[in-house]
Amino acid sequence: MAIKRVGILGAGKVGIVLAGLALNAGYEVRISGSGAQKKIDLTIETLVPGAIAGINKDVVENSDVVILAIPLSRYKNIDPSLLKGKLVIDAMNYWWETDGIREEVLNPDETSSEQVQDYFKDATIAKTFNHMGYHNLQDEARPKDHPRRKALFVTGNDKAAVETIAEFVETMGFDQVVHYKLSDGIMTEPGSPLFGASLTHEELKNIIDNFADTDFGKQVLASGMTFN
Repeated sequence: MAIKRVGILGAGKVGIVLAGLALNAGYEVRISGSGAQKKIDLTIETLVPGAIAGINKDVVENSDVVILAIPLSRYKNIDPSLLKGKLVIDAMNYWWETDGIREEVLNPDETSSEQVQDYFKDATIAKTFNHMGYHNLQDEARPKDHPRRKALFVTGNDKAAVETIAEFVETMGFDQVVHYKLSDGIMTEPGSPLFGASLTHEELKNIIDNFADTDFGKQVLASGMTFN
């Protein structure tokens, strides 16, 4: 599927940065946020001129891919039927300062993205854009073959969807390390070796491969346990 229109749910720091990258890459961008619509309109007009501000329904209906860039604790505020049939990028992380007590937000027996997929059961979820800080996302996007280009981890259960998202990440200015198992997204959650890291493709792949070869890594990946 060719992506031409990008929808972003969340007008916080990550959402704004991703909107800017998508605009620079030539996509039509729509973005929604919480709070008064006039305030959201002003924020979008000021920080990402060219993006179209709207409510969730309009953003989703007019997008080929939808990025979830809201606090993780709020994803269930979205009606799951809204994303039915949609290709969705989960760019969210649990963060205690924003989300509160982890056990009140997440089941400890599944990764966050698996729980997001369970909730949006009629959407196709892929995980990316979540392990690199928003400042790095904004400042370190580079053209293909640039010697200092950084990489993002992309994973999901649907191979075709993951490859579509990987191509999208490519156009946004980053190389990709690709897996085809949504639960592998645990390697990018807070507390993992990758969280907050800004790495080249080789560096990122080496960390993932080394982690997967450790006893702890094998236990984490086999069980779906979460990092503390």
